[in-house]
Amino acid sequence: MSVHRDSQLDMFAKASPAIAKARGPSRRPPSQPAGSSQEDMARTLEESGNYRILRKLAARPIAPVRRPGFSRLGVVLDTETTGLSHRNDEIIEIGAVAFTFNDDGAIGDIVGIYGGLQQPSRPIPPEITRLTGITDAMVEEQVIDIQALRSLIEPADLIIAHNAGFDRPFCEAFSTIFAGKAWACSVSEIDWSARGFEGTKLGYLVGQAGYFHDGHRAVDDCHALLEILDREQGESESPFTELYRASQRSRIRIFAEHSPFEMKDHLKARGYRWSDGSDGRLKSWWIEVDEDGLGDELSYLRAEIYRWKEAEPPLVRLTAFDRFKS
Repeated sequence: MSVHRDSQLDMFAKASPAIAKARGPSRRPPSQPAGSSQEDMARTLEESGNYRILRKLAARPIAPVRRPGFSRLGVVLDTETTGLSHRNDEIIEIGAVAFTFNDDGAIGDIVGIYGGLQQPSRPIPPEITRLTGITDAMVEEQVIDIQALRSLIEPADLIIAHNAGFDRPFCEAFSTIFAGKAWACSVSEIDWSARGFEGTKLGYLVGQAGYFHDGHRAVDDCHALLEILDREQGESESPFTELYRASQRSRIRIFAEHSPFEMKDHLKARGYRWSDGSDGRLKSWWIEVDEDGLGDELSYLRAEIYRWKEAEPPLVRLTAFDRFKS
């Protein structure tokens, strides 16, 4: 549990000798009432309105048996890599936390955990070590245990990553055990702003939820994400329930093929992204929308971009088995 005040002063830190001398003789702090606990102290500070409390996020243990009523298996997965390109860079750590859930999107228990390091073919870049804390010495002669990972991934109904568009291509390049699995993205498929969050980075979500954790190590991040996904707010459904429902819906990728060059800024402003064709997609601007948004998007392209009401831009329908691939 850490304590933060708006002034960002740590009133519980010991003063340096110079400061202590300037303040004069110290006074003994008042003793805590008998039976007072850290949680009581935290609650008192919170209720004062002058402090915000961050509680250390404790990982759930592995359940000894699977409870009935939670027949599905999900895996929260995270990777640490030597860079951003799944074609040129390598995975140096994988973390996976397997959990049960039901058809309504209610989470049951953790049933398996795997975390492993792997030595890459080249030294880890210094900036990656600064970000992850993983050094060349830590990964020396380390190899990810594919069989242990397979035991969690193969039976999974859904793999969840916090930025699946990054993790899925790396994982599929790393091993065939990830081929053909359904993926969900806890960044793009949950409306965090509607839940009162002002950002989508995991550290921010954890902090705004009132917790802190040992971030940027794969298994720790998996545990943290699972807790945030299972967090209910009042009468609203949990983030995982929203994510699971979103994973079951199809989305449509629309390619604005042969769109006029002078319209590129309009497309970019609307959220279209450019594909240069090197990844097997069409060489054009593209966007993904849900089924309900398809009609509006086609109307926009026909009226504002092509200026031709008969235009039929190429469409590709995607499910959780297709989304977030490279």
